[in-house]
Amino acid sequence: MKSKEAYKTIGEVCDILGIVDPETGKRKTHVIRFWESKFKNLKPSLIYKNRRYYSNSNIILLKKIKKLLKDDGHTIQGAIKALSLNNNEIDTSQNTNINTEKLKKFKDKIKNLKKYING
Repeated sequence: MKSKEAYKTIGEVCDILGIVDPETGKRKTHVIRFWESKFKNLKPSLIYKNRRYYSNSNIILLKKIKKLLKDDGHTIQGAIKALSLNNNEIDTSQNTNINTEKLKKFKDKIKNLKKYING
C-alpha cells in the first residue's frame, strides 16, 4: 500500500475524486487530462514512460477544480478566475461559500430585473 505522500497515478486520482462512470465503473481519465489543458498551474510529474504522477498538492488543486466546476457550477473560465483570486489558490471552506452566495443574489437580481422589464 502506498503512503499518503506517494505520487498517485491518473487512475488513482480518478478514484480519489470520484471521477468514474457509474454504469461501467470505468475511470474518466480524459476529464483530468482536459483539466490539465485548461488549468496551467496543474502540472503532474511525467515519470517513467511519460506517465502522469500527481503529488498531494496536485490532488488538492484537482479537488478544488472539481468543486468549482461540478458542485458550484462555474464555467472553466469562471473556475480559472476563482482560482487566480488568491494566487492560484482558493480556500474552499470559506471563499467558495461566499462566492456561491454572491452568485445566488446576483441571479435573483437578474430574475427581478427580467420581471420588471417584461411587465
